[in-house]
Amino acid sequence: MHAFTPFYSPMATGISDIFVPFIFVALVWTIVLKGYALWNAARGNQKKWFIAILIVNTLGILEIVYLIWFRPKTNTPSKEKEVAPVHTSSPQ
Repeated sequence: MHAFTPFYSPMATGISDIFVPFIFVALVWTIVLKGYALWNAARGNQKKWFIAILIVNTLGILEIVYLIWFRPKTNTPSKEKEVAPVHTSSPQ
């Protein structure tokens, strides 16, 4: 007589082969987006967003919403930088 295991199903072996890569990709996707969004929230001193992103798991949806619409805008340096005048001392 075989031992009964409640988690064994002969049909589930084929399905689990499909879901394991999907779960791995979703896990990596979530970790990367969550880390980037938390980093931006911390740098922008947005404590409420930091806590919300840290606690709520939405497979990256909340993180994407934050990164697109609510992250603090960084001051990008202009392409034309002002050049300070060079003072040279010449003997006269």
